[in-house]
Amino acid sequence: MAAKSSGDGIDLPGFFVDLVRCETRLYNALNDRLRERHGIVTSQFEFLRFLRDHPGSRVADLAAEFAIGIGATSKGADRLEKQAWVRRRTNPADRRSSLLELTEDGLRLVDAAEATFTGTLTELTAATLRGPAGPAAARLLSELRAALEHDRIGLPTG
Repeated sequence: MAAKSSGDGIDLPGFFVDLVRCETRLYNALNDRLRERHGIVTSQFEFLRFLRDHPGSRVADLAAEFAIGIGATSKGADRLEKQAWVRRRTNPADRRSSLLELTEDGLRLVDAAEATFTGTLTELTAATLRGPAGPAAARLLSELRAALEHDRIGLPTG
């Protein structure tokens, strides 16, 4: 029989289920709202926001940030480029790679979508996160993410 807790009274399988289901429901709700208002999905918004906030990034930088494979990241960048929201330019430091930058249309899109993203996330989480446990929950998830990233856990293998 599998252990139900970590020894500290935490039901780890239950914690995992809650964490994943919260993420899935928030991601799906954000997808719906972003698609409805801006014609993009959450993954596209995240790529565009990252590129806005990290000019001159490479596909490899996106892949590392989002812990996804290079192939999937490259396809995502291709889709953004096809929509004329992103352009590739040769990397002067390494001509084998390209640097990604937002176009003016991409910048306008991500700025408009950010208001929708933030508003929707606030609408869906504020009542719970404004409670007494909200800041502690946010800190806990940030610490857990930092530990996983520090130990390079969950990176794609291909």
